[in-house]
Amino acid sequence: MMRATDWLSGMVGLAIGATGLLPMLGYFDFLNDLSVNVLRWTVVIAGLYLLINSIREITNSNIIGWWSFAVAIIAVVVGLLPTLPWIHFEPFSRSIYNISLIVEGAFLMIATFAMEL
Repeated sequence: MMRATDWLSGMVGLAIGATGLLPMLGYFDFLNDLSVNVLRWTVVIAGLYLLINSIREITNSNIIGWWSFAVAIIAVVVGLLPTLPWIHFEPFSRSIYNISLIVEGAFLMIATFAMEL
């Protein structure tokens, strides 16, 4: 039986995916005005939320949960990598973060149904 947290995951996934997809399609130009740091921390927070959902998927003996877990770890690492003091490079481009948001949004929408399998 689907719970409210499942549907919340789907709605958050839709919002996160739209945040990454719409600026790439040329809609909502105000999202292009967001700084790279805002996008980076959005990727990190969405990755942590996906990590929590993937653990719930894994406890339900679902193979999709392992894929979600891997995507969440990669997203958190991509988001936190530029903040490490011993690594000196420029932050990733806006398109890398937009693609990360699209993938995280897709996996959060998949988690809506996968958490109850």
